[in-house]
Amino acid sequence: MADSLGFTPDPEVRTRDFRIGCIGAGMIMAECHLAAYRQAGFPVAAIASRTKANAQKVADRWGIPNVHDTPEALIADPEIEILDIAFPPDQQPDLVRAALKQPHIKGILAQKPLSLTLDEAIALRDEATAAGKVLSVNQNMRYDQSMRVLKQILDRGDLGDIVFAQIDMHAIPHWQTFLADYDRLTLANMSVHHLDVLRFLFGDPEEIYTAARTDPRTEFAHTDGITISTLRFPSGVLAVSLEDVWSGPRGDDYDDDQHINWRVDGTEGVAKGTIGWPTGVASTLTYASTKATGGKWVTPTWETMWFPHAFIGVMEQLQHALKTGDPPALTVADNVKTVALIEAGYRSMAENRPVKLSEIPTRA
Repeated sequence: MADSLGFTPDPEVRTRDFRIGCIGAGMIMAECHLAAYRQAGFPVAAIASRTKANAQKVADRWGIPNVHDTPEALIADPEIEILDIAFPPDQQPDLVRAALKQPHIKGILAQKPLSLTLDEAIALRDEATAAGKVLSVNQNMRYDQSMRVLKQILDRGDLGDIVFAQIDMHAIPHWQTFLADYDRLTLANMSVHHLDVLRFLFGDPEEIYTAARTDPRTEFAHTDGITISTLRFPSGVLAVSLEDVWSGPRGDDYDDDQHINWRVDGTEGVAKGTIGWPTGVASTLTYASTKATGGKWVTPTWETMWFPHAFIGVMEQLQHALKTGDPPALTVADNVKTVALIEAGYRSMAENRPVKLSEIPTRA
């Protein structure tokens, strides 16, 4: 049995009350969202995608009762209370705006990146507020078990003042085919997880410097293949987020060493661990603290994983916000700040300099 040593690696499921309509039938919906919702007992009422046949296959697999011809037809279905979107980011804003006009839709879970531009992310934030709808963004790495336990350790002060943090990725993502049509790749679609979770752990940075080069494996045109971002926080924390999506050659005779490691150094201790998704295992954490563990390494454990179990927490926080009237844990206003951080990273790459976040206004 896992032993979390008093930590809470996975959130409690408090609310299962709202009927979900899912848009998208690709890997992230079929393998993550719907697997998590089945485990949590969330009611999925309908699904739609770009092709009805694909949506029907996913519906048959997960026992979803209604398959709509189009995403627009699903949005118009009066039975739907939460719209769950897993669609290309250039098409997502129109779906969000259609949902904001429907009185029966109470909440929307959008994918990251929320949009391809900061201006449109800001517009969606403001339009959702004006419509009185709850718009939440699926920053699911915040629900990775090692990140949740790390946050609890930080909030208790076990590591003292934080000095340095690092996320070190050497792994090959599954790039969706639609990304070939965009001029932004790794920073917007992979680093977004790491940059957002660094905000979750340490607050808003004041500066980012990002360097990038192309990835030899990615065949379509791109600039940001391998990316390295250095962030400075007002507290003094210096953090590095490295995304090596090349990670070496691959083949039947080549030993695979894909991994994501992370580390946080403080004045009173160190926490370090792994993110398990590249190899389909649970993430890990171990820490030593002069204040909490007598300087000895302590290792809480769990059996759940980022994919798919983190998606339980993501949907639960939206359902609970709708039930209680409290803001969701993943607000669109907070996500706009992550979009602004990505925008600053691209400006840094283009101008080869550190960019202060004060240069990237969000008008709120």
